[in-house]
Amino acid sequence: MAAFRTTAWRLISGVLGVICLVLMAALGVLLKNSLTKRSVQPGPSADLQEEYNLHEEEESCLGCLGSGCYSCQEKWIGYQCNCYFISNELKTWKDGRDFCVSHNSSLLQIQTRNEPAFMKFSTSFYWIGLSYDEEHHAWLWEDNSTLSQDL
Repeated sequence: MAAFRTTAWRLISGVLGVICLVLMAALGVLLKNSLTKRSVQPGPSADLQEEYNLHEEEESCLGCLGSGCYSCQEKWIGYQCNCYFISNELKTWKDGRDFCVSHNSSLLQIQTRNEPAFMKFSTSFYWIGLSYDEEHHAWLWEDNSTLSQDL
């Protein structure tokens, strides 16, 4: 009788172990698909696109009157006379900077308090054009201007 109980528990634990392995494999596949979908999606995220739509009229009428603003490229978001591209691809800071240079632009340089408020709608991480200069012991933007203490 004791041998039967041991065999039954071994069978039950074996079945539960197989179920756990199958569930973990399914979770891995779902996670991989989720990450792949996110990195393949073209253009801006849905939240940023919605924010763009809400501010499109404000941008064209109020923020840019007489300032020589221009329209943004396809898949870029215009906000207060600036164009933003939020990529869903995972890139290093250098790769992000190289992408910007190849599109005649630069990484985000925050000049006003409104820009961080606009960027909070992004659900992704993003690179900014700020780096620490060892020689000058200071944080510098890509144009070599210093980080403002007001931001």
